[in-house]
Amino acid sequence: MTKRLGSLEQLLMFATAGLADEAHGLAIRDSVEAASGRRVSPGAIYTTMDRLEQAGLVASRIEDERPIGGGRRRKFYRLEPEGARALADSYRSIETLAEGVLPLLQRIADGREPGCRG
Repeated sequence: MTKRLGSLEQLLMFATAGLADEAHGLAIRDSVEAASGRRVSPGAIYTTMDRLEQAGLVASRIEDERPIGGGRRRKFYRLEPEGARALADSYRSIETLAEGVLPLLQRIADGREPGCRG
């Protein structure tokens, strides 16, 4: 059974996969914010990535050399096979649920159909 992923975990893992060898905290944040419009604090990124690493879904390495100008060393992430499986399973679940609902969502968004009332 694969791990259930939260929305932030999914976003960070998609960004990590898409960035390949350049997946470090700032690049991941920029990718998530550009794609989703969602602001993510560095603390949330590193806490979540650490949790994903402990679960075996991502792995990390620390850059051996200090960048020019004496900046901090960067921690780079990569998606592990188990992480890829969990992310693909999670995405398929969302896709399956959304498949029949997307036309309804568009009608509600366009004002052609009333939304749910509580």
